[in-house]
Amino acid sequence: MSGLEGAAGGLPTPGASEGTEPDLTAAVDAIPAEIPPEIMAQTMREYLRAWVTRVRSGDAGILPVAVALLAVLIVFTIVSPEHVFLSPVNLVNLFDQSAVFIVLAMGVGFVLLLGEIDLSIGYVAAIGGIVTAQLVQPEFNWPWWLAIIAGVAVCAVIGGLQGTIITRLRIPAFVVTLAGYLIWFGVMIVILGTAGGVSITSTTQPNQQAIYNLVYGYIDPLVAWIGLIVIVVVFGAILWRRDAGRRRSGLVAPPVGLTITKIVLLAVAGTAVVAICNIDRGTFLPIVGVPYVIPLVLLVLTVWTVLLERMQFGRHMYAVGGNPEAARRAGINVPRVRTLAFVLCSLTAGIAGVIYCSQLGGMTTNINGGQLVLYAVAAAVIGGTSLYGGRGHAMDGLLGGLVIGAIYNGLYLLGLPIQYQLIITGLVLLAAVSVDSLSHRNAGVARV
Repeated sequence: MSGLEGAAGGLPTPGASEGTEPDLTAAVDAIPAEIPPEIMAQTMREYLRAWVTRVRSGDAGILPVAVALLAVLIVFTIVSPEHVFLSPVNLVNLFDQSAVFIVLAMGVGFVLLLGEIDLSIGYVAAIGGIVTAQLVQPEFNWPWWLAIIAGVAVCAVIGGLQGTIITRLRIPAFVVTLAGYLIWFGVMIVILGTAGGVSITSTTQPNQQAIYNLVYGYIDPLVAWIGLIVIVVVFGAILWRRDAGRRRSGLVAPPVGLTITKIVLLAVAGTAVVAICNIDRGTFLPIVGVPYVIPLVLLVLTVWTVLLERMQFGRHMYAVGGNPEAARRAGINVPRVRTLAFVLCSLTAGIAGVIYCSQLGGMTTNINGGQLVLYAVAAAVIGGTSLYGGRGHAMDGLLGGLVIGAIYNGLYLLGLPIQYQLIITGLVLLAAVSVDSLSHRNAGVARV
């Protein structure tokens, strides 16, 4: 018995002596829970005060990308020929051009949340677009919706394959997805031929026209207004009911003013988009209405936001991205979460590929998948997703994609060659990564 007591007495205890390894199982008890002050705020004044404190500490949230987007809009409005940058026709073009960047950024955001990278999504997206375009050709004549599902499903399988290799064989994601970059580039050329392409611009084939109309088809103005009203009412009711229910139950809930502000901002933003799109933009024939691609992008944003922020899988992703070892100790299946992240990344890339196929009117071997993946990562990081993992939202892809799209569109209006577009985009990306690195460093210092 004394021997057992002596052995027990000899066991190291946390903090017993310098050089002793900390007991990871006691970390939860040793570190007090830090609840962000803005979550505990009961009034708008308290919330704003807490938000300012958070920004000063290095966690600026969406503030940098909002400032960047505003700056880009102001600069290009001033320097664009005849100040056409904010004209309705150009703004709708900007929405259309940004759609691919936005969806790709939301896709790569899944792997960035884990601190990983996927270099293959540019050509994975191309594969999704090619499969969809091929299946609506007369020799196959699949229904357009089934062709889209097939194209996206192929991309999901690709993501599952790459994710499995990364997690099960423990090969770095950089290496696996770089190999995927080359492999799917080659597969694309094999399918299309050295200088081949698949056209979907036919207006006599309903299936081909349906794909083409994703970008170049428009919702009736009256239907768009009705849809906006329904969205605002439904979203507002869900948000209000959720926050009010938490208050009645004595749980932490945002201030009433913040809930109202979110609903009002949604209504204002939606009204602006619908009003701009419903202005006649035609030169010879009237062109009015919201492009179908806008509600498609918003649908992807909504689904991925709910998945990440309202479902258990999303909480697991943030946990794995923040601290994989702690997530494993908590019982989370880390390999499964990582594999599914690559599946969702490639699946989303497939949706972007279908949009790109519609935008181009077909698929060719001239697609620059390398440029697409760089723009996607740039958009996600500019939007606020951290390269270090554990921080990011689907909304980051939307905001960052609009910044990239605005730069792309503005430089095109100025007639500047592609090299300047790449230089400016690279500088914006460098600035965004610098902000992310500084905020990550400040957060680490604050925890210490």
